[in-house]
Amino acid sequence: MKLYTDLHLHSHYSRATSPKMNVLDLSKYAKYKGLNLLGTGDFQHPEYLKELKSKLKRTGKGLYEHDGIYYVLQTEIANIYTHNGRGRKVHHVILAPDFDAADELQAEFRKWGRIDYDGRPIFGKSSRELVKTVMGVSSKCEVIPAHIWTPWFSLFGSKSGYDSIKECYEEELKHIHALETGLSSDPLMNWRWSALDNYTLISNSDSHSPWPWRMGRECNVFDIKPSYDDLIRAIRTRRGLLMTIEVDPAYGKYHWDGHRKCSFSCNPREAVELNNICPVCRQPLTIGVEHRVEELADREPGYKPRKKIPFKSLIPLAEIIAKFLDMGVNTKTVWKKYQSWIDHFNTEFNIMLEAPEEEIRSFDKKIGEAIIKVRNQEVEIKPGYDGEYGAPVFSDEDYVEEEPKKSQPDLKSFF
Repeated sequence: MKLYTDLHLHSHYSRATSPKMNVLDLSKYAKYKGLNLLGTGDFQHPEYLKELKSKLKRTGKGLYEHDGIYYVLQTEIANIYTHNGRGRKVHHVILAPDFDAADELQAEFRKWGRIDYDGRPIFGKSSRELVKTVMGVSSKCEVIPAHIWTPWFSLFGSKSGYDSIKECYEEELKHIHALETGLSSDPLMNWRWSALDNYTLISNSDSHSPWPWRMGRECNVFDIKPSYDDLIRAIRTRRGLLMTIEVDPAYGKYHWDGHRKCSFSCNPREAVELNNICPVCRQPLTIGVEHRVEELADREPGYKPRKKIPFKSLIPLAEIIAKFLDMGVNTKTVWKKYQSWIDHFNTEFNIMLEAPEEEIRSFDKKIGEAIIKVRNQEVEIKPGYDGEYGAPVFSDEDYVEEEPKKSQPDLKSFF
């Protein structure tokens, strides 16, 4: 069975999240996107775990189900600590095989501190201690370093991470099988560092909102039976992982170097020429993901391994529509237009990956042409930096109105 899978979400108990981050709304909007297996988010939060137990049905195969959508128990933990003389801030995604394991993990985390003040708690324990504790609860659990290149909170982050995965996990490294690449990098960037060759590269949204332009913007496509054991086997061995769906890494919030407060960004070469100092405020730049990859990579740009999991780079459909309507992505007008596409094509992934080009063009020539350009990697992205998302840049000719054919509705009122 083909499972479009987003394994890193949050609940409405996490900071800066939508109140709609609950099972009911996650299931609803997953169908718009075309997702059919989701991480629950925040299972370690006592109140949210109660919600999950009341809403989710057991499938008997380690996954859970609600309204036709499969779920796997998932949470994120932030580890902030000092190791080898440096401060470290590393986030981890944890998957659990059942509610019994989730209850046991809650009991272990309570020994470390409060687990009820935020959906993503912070503990002063090391990454090694986290892995040891989680695997001590169940060997079926999975610990995945989250968004591994993000400057402030990640395994290889320029502000808080390591230069070596072994230094981070020490003797517990044997339990790390997969790495989450994050929005600001893609597999092509990660292939450049041979130290990552033995790890499965996965992609997830880390969404704080159920809207389809957030949830599933990055995800994994598995060809497996809908069971926990098959999911973990695919993550650990790559067998059954068909591809990942990415955003262009320039879309991510930390792709280039820069200072958001100074409205200044630059590529790594320019940053080096500036000695990594902002020319506006004269303070150190936030070093982005592309720069950090360049520091650690031991292969040339464009390197592709002989055996690799393919990937597709997309821009969320709602963001394409918003660009052409010149409106915010979460406005009613954009949402109405988005729904008209879903009503016709069923899911966003069908539109962006499968639907025939002529059918897309005939539904809406202008936006349809933009979708085809996104599919073909023909759209420039203005790079994100220092917490600022990147943005697609369409050429002037993309915006030119054409006289609508008589057989087509007049779309001028939308633009």
